[in-house]
Amino acid sequence: MEDRLRELWDFADLDGTEARFRAFLGNVETDDERAEVLTQLARVEGLRENFAAGHALVDEAEVLVAPDSTGRVRALLERGRLHRSGGDSEAAQPLFVAAFILAKTRGDLSLAVDAAHMASLVDDPEKWTKQGIELVVANPGLVRWLGPLHNNLGWFYFENGRYDEALDAFEKTPEAYAESGKAKTLHALGRSAEAAEAARRALELLPHDSQEEWVKEMEAIAEGS
Repeated sequence: MEDRLRELWDFADLDGTEARFRAFLGNVETDDERAEVLTQLARVEGLRENFAAGHALVDEAEVLVAPDSTGRVRALLERGRLHRSGGDSEAAQPLFVAAFILAKTRGDLSLAVDAAHMASLVDDPEKWTKQGIELVVANPGLVRWLGPLHNNLGWFYFENGRYDEALDAFEKTPEAYAESGKAKTLHALGRSAEAAEAARRALELLPHDSQEEWVKEMEAIAEGS
């Protein structure tokens, strides 16, 4: 159910991540397993904004996968991510939807939630985030996804002026990054003291290299202005 390749990822160290996946290629036993690893190398290239290199790796993976395999799910998902990161959300969306359907059918539920999460970033955030949340609630082994999904839903509600729903979503997000969402939502609801407290927590918990504009906004809320 959980993504077995996740433990090889360190998003703060793409070079190290690439090295681990390339080493892992020597241990794969099937074409589909090889394709899975190639898609993760493609994701590394996408995060580096080397989109052509990423697409070439997915092309290589697609030659190896069976139509109804986990490798196929990953190829769809990573091709979609490359398109989205490259600015083509229209091309990305059907790939995320196809990855979600196939992953859910196969029982690759962590990948299904990942696909729903990605689909929510390019179209109908409420629908796709709720689909992801439903899968997690039904499969507690995927609980790590609840924070990111509720956080996304909170920002969708906030940006659409649905502040009570936004606050409910942010309060279900245990991660530190939700504090800024809580602060902004409480501020919008006129709950100044609670907003200031949340803003102070956000400033304490989040990295010191956060964007200057974000820091100024949290400081203003923390000061009650």
